[in-house]
Amino acid sequence: MYVVFVFLAIFFLSSSLGRRQSWSPVEQIIVEITAPVQKVLVHSVRYVEGLWLNYFYLVDLRKENLRLKQEIDALRMENSRYREQATTQQRLKDLLQFKNTLDWPVVAAQVIGRDPSGWFESVIIDKGRNSGLKVNMPVVNAGGVVGQTVSVSPNYAKVLLIVDQNSAVDSLIQRSREKGIVKGLPPRMCKLDYVLKTADVVSGDVVVTSGVGGVYPKGLPVGEVQEVRDIPWEFFKDIKVGPRVDFSKLEELLVILKEAPLSKD
Repeated sequence: MYVVFVFLAIFFLSSSLGRRQSWSPVEQIIVEITAPVQKVLVHSVRYVEGLWLNYFYLVDLRKENLRLKQEIDALRMENSRYREQATTQQRLKDLLQFKNTLDWPVVAAQVIGRDPSGWFESVIIDKGRNSGLKVNMPVVNAGGVVGQTVSVSPNYAKVLLIVDQNSAVDSLIQRSREKGIVKGLPPRMCKLDYVLKTADVVSGDVVVTSGVGGVYPKGLPVGEVQEVRDIPWEFFKDIKVGPRVDFSKLEELLVILKEAPLSKD
């Protein structure tokens, strides 16, 4: 009833506006009574209207934010794929350039796993006997010598890395031609054994394969001398060699189809 009274009062006031400029005492009383209610009603209508509009605005904004987030995620994924493709292309380009320096036929292979036992520094590749691989074939990448095949099945092969303690690579110092045997040294390092104390070896010397032993062709990069020590009671120098290959990032490899003497499948 009170709301009806307010509306009637407002209607009465509105209809009387055209007749005179000022309010009568009765009209002033009505205004004083109804104006606060009218003010509340107007604010309430505006509040509800604003709340309603803001609700739809927020719903649309949420939808827009969700759409933009999905687009950003898609662009990030696409960008990641492009970076991976570019990195792979560069690795394959380097591998192809290295392949062109070899005088032997090669087979490209992908690393698909590592030695599950953890006892050996070795990897599994996706090429085997059906691709011409045999035991004791050298394996390289663009950095240099990786290792040699030690087990071969029709479609897969196991490669023993040169950083394994069971590995041995006949090598020489490229500068001075001093000879020795590169062996694995944990963690993923190498040492150059059987180099006489009188030999000319210094830090920074490049170590390459000597071609002796029948497994590795001559001149393949193995690593770089990092430390040379003369131990008084030892007959040979203590030489640490850093491999040229990053064994934590092996992906694409080349198997040189060169059979070692007396190799077996």
